[in-house]
Amino acid sequence: MTSLILRTGARVLMPLLLLFGVFLLLRGHNEPGGGFVGGLVVAAAYALHSFAFGVAAARRALLVSPRRLTASGLLLALGSGLLGPAGGKEFLASLWPAPEMGIGTPLLFDLGVFLVVIGVVLTMTFTLFEEL
Repeated sequence: MTSLILRTGARVLMPLLLLFGVFLLLRGHNEPGGGFVGGLVVAAAYALHSFAFGVAAARRALLVSPRRLTASGLLLALGSGLLGPAGGKEFLASLWPAPEMGIGTPLLFDLGVFLVVIGVVLTMTFTLFEEL
């Protein structure tokens, strides 16, 4: 049984942490931040939710299994690296189809790292919470 203060705090903080995690992801390839830090913040939001409401509720709030997040993130990061050789450049070359918007392969790679970090951290967190 958790406290009312923890449940209320989790309800207020979770959307803010998720928004801040996405902000860190999008800010990352030009300034400090990126997929790793943003993924940790998002994973912390779901860990807080699992503290307050239990692992089952946090899994329902996540909507996707952590393993699928990890697998899709790995595929996205690999795919962003393979776009370079497909365009006649080296592996993980930076390609910028929309440079004025900041959209390019570095953002795809960061998004892949973001998903991998969320998936791995939540897999560990949920497994540890379920064993308690």
